[in-house]
Amino acid sequence: MNGAPVFENTYDVAVVGAGPAGLAAGATAAKAGLTTIVLDENPAPGGQIYRAITTTPVRREEILGEDYWDGQKLIQEFQSSGAQLVSGATVWSISRALEINVSQGGQTHLINARWIILATGAQERPFPIPGWTLPGVMTAGGAQTLLKASGLVPSGRVILAGTGPLLWLLAAQILRAGGDITAILDTTPLENYVRALRQLPGFLLSPYFAKGLRLLTEVRRKTRVIKGVTKLEAQGKDKLAEVLFATGSQPATRMAADLLLLHQGVVPNVNLAMSIGIDHRWDELQLCWVPVLDQYGNSSVPGIAIAGDGAGISGALAAAERGRLAAYAAVKALKPEALSHLPAEQILLQALAKAQAGRAFLDTLYQPPKHFRIPEKNETLVCRCEEVTAGQIREMVALGCEGPNQLKSFLRCGMGPCQGRLCGLTATEMIAAERNVSPQQVGYYRLRPPIKPIQLAEIAAMPQSETAVKAVVRG
Repeated sequence: MNGAPVFENTYDVAVVGAGPAGLAAGATAAKAGLTTIVLDENPAPGGQIYRAITTTPVRREEILGEDYWDGQKLIQEFQSSGAQLVSGATVWSISRALEINVSQGGQTHLINARWIILATGAQERPFPIPGWTLPGVMTAGGAQTLLKASGLVPSGRVILAGTGPLLWLLAAQILRAGGDITAILDTTPLENYVRALRQLPGFLLSPYFAKGLRLLTEVRRKTRVIKGVTKLEAQGKDKLAEVLFATGSQPATRMAADLLLLHQGVVPNVNLAMSIGIDHRWDELQLCWVPVLDQYGNSSVPGIAIAGDGAGISGALAAAERGRLAAYAAVKALKPEALSHLPAEQILLQALAKAQAGRAFLDTLYQPPKHFRIPEKNETLVCRCEEVTAGQIREMVALGCEGPNQLKSFLRCGMGPCQGRLCGLTATEMIAAERNVSPQQVGYYRLRPPIKPIQLAEIAAMPQSETAVKAVVRG
């Protein structure tokens, strides 16, 4: 958008995030006549799935694939709805009184809403292996962002390692763009294939089956795939030089590498939701925290709903349907006479069920193994921001540390700029394993605003209200 945005004091609906869920929610609410604003920290709409879809220099449609370009329909639907989009906007605090603090253009604005829909999407699961902080090691999602936003294709000796659909999609995109891949080190446990068989009938009927089969066939035809990898390390003095890996009980093998792209699935981005105090539970299948929601996405805090992968990983199609359903609930609460302008509730629920079909198969097949979620070597870094090792965490648990919040006091673990996004799940699972209890009993970091780094000058100059002040200073 051109120039500084003009914010209203109050909106009927405020949506945080302009991925598939946020775009669909914003368009649905606005079409029903509700004043709607969508706030997104990226320079253009699309989220991670449809990142830079309006600006990408990658114009050969076959490189990013048909599913990526399908996002244009969502963009067009949103642009014709009348909803306001503010890009480059970082939401760093939301109060239970539905007050939003958003940083945009170096200034914090206070926005009030009658209804809030969080569509913060997913983030990649931490992959704490030895050497994962070396230059030359990055996430698959990071590489995909560079490809979509800037048209950058990895060069040199490139190795992809891990498990999950995104790994295979990125491999295909790199190959289509003319890049080379030395090898794919597949860490999917062999026993997962057996466990996933019971979910196979539903998957065969889902929209994922045919697409996934074509994708796997395309990649395997063009690059070397090593299955059943059980050990993985990045090695090098000042930067990545080689990857050490092993399969089963076989001796370890070394492979020279310039770039290692890691991935073991995605998990909900829960930091904003948790900072508000929304109830969450540990999901034993997806192995992550998910918010406790009703069928519309309404949370434990009145007036705040969650849609998209932030409500639990289900993919882009389901994310959009969740966004529409969450907006439907907002219209029902705020302007029920406008429901006639929207599809019937049952149609929305059926569309969501169809989009989620086959998800249990993918969650089971690509569930990452424990030894890649919890570092086996004590010297492996867990908290990259504060340089806390796995061994230090184990020592603190042995001394009586019972949860992640005590860990902050002992080691500052989770107190860096990322606010625990890169270590939170690992810390929870490590403590649970050492104490021999469930992650639900251990809990997660107690998150407080600001959940993203902002300048102190912004806080000092921001418009004040009693609830907003309490949100910033509470502790």
